Amino acid sequence: MSRLLKKERVLLFEDYLEELYPDARCELEYSKDYELLIAVVLSAQTTDQRVNSVTRILFSKYPTLEKLANAPTDDIAQILLPIGTFQKKAQFVVSIAQKLVSEQDGKVPNDPEYLVTLPGVGRKTVNVVLSNLYNYPAIAVDTHVERVSKRMGFAKKDDSVLEVEAKLQKLYKKEHWSRRHHQMVLFGRYHCKAIHPECEHCKIKDICCYK
Repeated sequence: MSRLLKKERVLLFEDYLEELYPDARCELEYSKDYELLIAVVLSAQTTDQRVNSVTRILFSKYPTLEKLANAPTDDIAQILLPIGTFQKKAQFVVSIAQKLVSEQDGKVPNDPEYLVTLPGVGRKTVNVVLSNLYNYPAIAVDTHVERVSKRMGFAKKDDSVLEVEAKLQKLYKKEHWSRRHHQMVLFGRYHCKAIHPECEHCKIKDICCYK
């Protein structure tokens, strides 16, 4: 483990993230607020690339929230077949559409307490959606952010995602939370991978705690 103080490691890591991903953003494709919400729900336990491949079909066939709300669940499931747990996710899609139409006039509200009541929506999903739609200050901790945080020594190996989130919030300025989330996602996805991380090419390998 590096002998540098955590604050110094945080600053060096920030500089590296800015170098690698100065224009970091969500890689999920969407053109409407509800499309992002549904895409994030579908992204659980699969890749953004696979989600994009099915949402292109899904949102083309059902181009409005009202049409999604009235879509046959079995038809949605067939479209979602490539991303796994497609039956459950199909139910989530239809239920979310129905609730947004009946309860929110078809809009995704800037209301985290309401959003977590939607089927398939948890804290991470809320943070991703609101930070992208409303610049809501949040660090969504997905598998990439969690892995990178623990390898960098910013969180303990047995910390829960909520504990990781709280520790990252203390390390970064609130106005940078969403930006750091996107950068850490991309860093974990393409560099600090779960299997075969590209340590030999990493400029911060000397300050990393990963063995």
